[in-house]
Amino acid sequence: MDVFAVALSELAPSESVDTFGTLVSAIAKNAFVLAGVISFVLLILGGFGIIVAAGDSKKLEQSRGRMTGAIVGLIIIVGSFWIVQIIEKITGLKLLSPGL
Repeated sequence: MDVFAVALSELAPSESVDTFGTLVSAIAKNAFVLAGVISFVLLILGGFGIIVAAGDSKKLEQSRGRMTGAIVGLIIIVGSFWIVQIIEKITGLKLLSPGL
């Protein structure tokens, strides 16, 4: 039975991603940005839904729920980012920017 081992640097999307920690940090950093964009889009769609509801209570409640979920999600995103920043300050580790 043959076993093929490949170095992470060969599979990396760029030369700067050379360790697993660097890869996880890049994914986490981009996940924060993506989650923020998704939350913003849901807020916009919820606001548009409230405007378009035109008195339909079912659509109005659905839009309010969408906006509430987006705001709660945004609070969770910002809170988790703050927690990561606090951990970085306490430990001295660079979790979201290990190359710097």
